[in-house]
Formats: sequence, structure tokens, C-alpha cells
Amino acid sequence: MTLRTSTGNGAALVWVKSSYSSNDGPECVEVAVAPGAVRVRDSKVADGPQLAVPASAWTDFVVRVTRP
Repeated sequence: MTLRTSTGNGAALVWVKSSYSSNDGPECVEVAVAPGAVRVRDSKVADGPQLAVPASAWTDFVVRVTRP
């Protein structure tokens, strides 16, 4: 897992990239927990746009994609 720190909406955010991502290529997304939402961004464009998802929706998404 890779951690990066940045700011968004005035608050420091810690960005996490999956340990399944290789260091050979930056094709991945990063996520950060922000007040009231989980933010998602393209790891290749760290200062680009971010998608804000309500925490409950993110939890539902993770549960569904990790089910066998």
C-alpha cells in the first residue's frame, strides 16, 4: 500500500494506492477519506479532479466487489 499526503477542501488528505498496483506503471486509482466522503482520483494526475463518494456508498461498493 502506498500513502501520499495532499490537501483537499482545506484539510490534509492521506491518499492510499492498493498494494496490488505495481510500481512499474502508474495505472491505478488512489482513495482518501475526507469529512463526509471518500475521494477517488487518478494516480497519474494527482492534482487533477477528484470524485467524492458518500462513505456509505463506498462501503457498499467495497463489500460488493470483495464478495467471492
